Amino acid sequence: MTSTVAKTGKSTLPSVTDDPRWARIVSRDKTADGQFWYSVSTTGVYCRPSCPSRGANPRNVQLHATLEEAKATGFRPCKRCNPDGPSIEAENAALVVKACRLIEEGEEEPSLEELASAVGRSPSYFHRVFKAHTGVTPKDYAAGHRAAKVRQGLVSGNSVTEAIYDAGFNSSGRFYEKSTDMLGMTPSQYRAGGANEEIRFAVGQTSLGALLVASSRKGVAAILLGDDPDKLVHSLQDRFPRAHLIGADRDYEALVARVVGFVDAPRIGLDLPLDVRGTAFQQRVWQALRDIPVGATVSYAEIARVIGAPKAVRAVAQACAANNLAVAVPCHRVVRKDGSVSGYAWGVERKRALLDREASQRGQAGAATSQLQSGGSGTSLRIV
Repeated sequence: MTSTVAKTGKSTLPSVTDDPRWARIVSRDKTADGQFWYSVSTTGVYCRPSCPSRGANPRNVQLHATLEEAKATGFRPCKRCNPDGPSIEAENAALVVKACRLIEEGEEEPSLEELASAVGRSPSYFHRVFKAHTGVTPKDYAAGHRAAKVRQGLVSGNSVTEAIYDAGFNSSGRFYEKSTDMLGMTPSQYRAGGANEEIRFAVGQTSLGALLVASSRKGVAAILLGDDPDKLVHSLQDRFPRAHLIGADRDYEALVARVVGFVDAPRIGLDLPLDVRGTAFQQRVWQALRDIPVGATVSYAEIARVIGAPKAVRAVAQACAANNLAVAVPCHRVVRKDGSVSGYAWGVERKRALLDREASQRGQAGAATSQLQSGGSGTSLRIV
């Protein structure tokens, strides 16, 4: 399809701007790639819709339903978006997959420079692309892979020493420095399936129903909400099947009272030591959630952008669903892009009640807007 606009008089064809495809070009919509192409007469090139080049004047643009139509103009393919071949997006995805395989198959963790050289990119460019696609840095991905190999080795019955070296650690000392954070317990306990790990817990009652708080030696490992206290205890047993569950004493019940107070009055804040167990990506998501102020909401897409993984929206939603620490890691503050309330592990109505309560208290405090800063990336998120 082509369209032109006469310089004088009335145009005989509709303007390119009247075509819905033009808006997709302006927004550089990657999902439109392969559906149509466009050419620019002043530069003599044809492009894919997501081309990152400077926007063209619509008077000089023609739209094409097929690649053959675009080629028939006699123009050359754009060097920036490579409309004849795979998109830059597809090429970057392929090089990230290749780098992941190199990390997973290597006996030792490859350096950033080695990975970048293997995929033919500069270290800075490769680092940026890898993080955008996976949500973590190459180093964090490698650490997560080593941790997974350690866990697999321990569960498979290998000795702790065998599991350490099979996972690529050069020394047991380096492993033991990070073992508790990596496994949530000692390697021997993990090898035994978490047997005999002591988990203290207590059940309280809030205006939103029953609440269970459970802690390991490291910190609070679970905060569960529900209607039936017995079901919450059974849920805790399912989450820590081989741990030794201990009914808490008065001192611990005081901690539970703090959590109950926070549910009813979010403005008081909740500063507790946490035992956060999850993958490197999940922990990045959960930290971003903890940075959302009381009374504010963000979308899954905004969280993905803040952690440096704008394409990982679905993975962000999955990380929210895997959260064991209700209210302490406030996944209830994440909503759909249109602002509507989405699913919540402890019930959508409970999520709506939490948001309404926090919004009311935020209004009383006179808060207007806040800024959420991503960890070291320089990306900011406006929260309203």
